[in-house]
Amino acid sequence: MTSADIENTETWLPLDGLEPGFSANRAPHSRDLDGRKITVRLEGGTAIRHEFGPDTVDWAIGEETGSDRYEAFEVDSGLYFVQFPHRHDPRQAVSLVLDLTGGHALAVLSVIGEPEGRPTVVSQQFDVGTIEGCTVTGSGPAPTTELLGRRMLWQYSPTHRYEHVYLTEHWYTFHCLAGPEQGLADTDACTYYRIRPGIFVFAWREKVVPCAAVTIADHRNFGPGGARSHGALFGLHEDGEQIVHFTFGAYGRLLSTTVYPDTVGD
Repeated sequence: MTSADIENTETWLPLDGLEPGFSANRAPHSRDLDGRKITVRLEGGTAIRHEFGPDTVDWAIGEETGSDRYEAFEVDSGLYFVQFPHRHDPRQAVSLVLDLTGGHALAVLSVIGEPEGRPTVVSQQFDVGTIEGCTVTGSGPAPTTELLGRRMLWQYSPTHRYEHVYLTEHWYTFHCLAGPEQGLADTDACTYYRIRPGIFVFAWREKVVPCAAVTIADHRNFGPGGARSHGALFGLHEDGEQIVHFTFGAYGRLLSTTVYPDTVGD
């Protein structure tokens, strides 16, 4: 890709063009939730009931009910990342973090807006809750600045490699080092939540490609195998009409950490 192509964002690869091969490092779908009934009560009092089967989850919020195909990934002992797009409204997708050990939950609702709805077409809502019937221990999910200053290398497949620079509470920069988007870079809006010590939800909303992502990453191990991430991308097809949704995984390395002098910002 020439420098002129890179600067012309209209030539950037659409989300459906990125998907082939991007999920090579995805973890296997966990069956641990099969047969479980889990009710998440959000901080505002809303209760969301879930009944998990092998591949589908039946859910209910008050009188509203639905049944969707889901994928679940085991992040840590008793900690799961669940992802499902809604069949009743394909422009919505749910990312659910369930800490069955500590009794905590984080629900992220990603919603596709109008294609011309810049700067970001996909919006995200974050709701913290607890799991009924579990003994609630420790701190629940909360916004965090612990990742700020880190520069990470994430490998999604043998050919898809990106670096992330976590700049501020609201912005991060990505740079494609290898793969079909090689050479592309941008700074996008993002959100961070701490789930457990060393384990974080990181979500971003792109302004060039109409898409957003939710990931959960274990940053505790930078030795052999490195950090481990699980995630989902959700957005619009190149035609601006069809919905694209796929899950992925990555292995990560810490490249560097930036520490600013105390005088910066004074």
